[in-house]
Amino acid sequence: MKKWLMAVLLGSVLVLGACGGGDDNANKDDGAANNDAGGETTASAGEDIYKANCAACHGQDLSGGAGPALSDAGSKFSADDIVDIIQNGTGSMAPQKQVSEDDAKTLADWLAEKK
Repeated sequence: MKKWLMAVLLGSVLVLGACGGGDDNANKDDGAANNDAGGETTASAGEDIYKANCAACHGQDLSGGAGPALSDAGSKFSADDIVDIIQNGTGSMAPQKQVSEDDAKTLADWLAEKK
C-alpha cells in the first residue's frame, strides 16, 4: 500500500511539474524561426506538447520512466503510427484524450524525427 501511495504521489508531482506555471521563454529570442500562422516556434511546438503531456511518464529527456523511452521513437514508428498510439493508446498506455488531433500530429512529427 505504501509503494502504491508513493507511486501516485510521485506521479502527481511529475505531472504538476510537467504542466509548469508560466512561459519561461515568453521574452526570450532563441533564434528559431517562428510559424507566422500560429505564432509558435515551429521547432519547439512538438517539444512543448511533449513536456506538457508526455514527460511525466516518458521522461523530460525522452529517456523513459513509467513509460518506455522515446529517444528513438522515429526508428520504430512512423508519424502516423505515433498519432495512432497517442489517440488510441497501446499496452498499458491509455488513449491521450487531452491531446488534440492537431497537437498529436505536431507531436508525432517531432517524435518521428528521433532516431
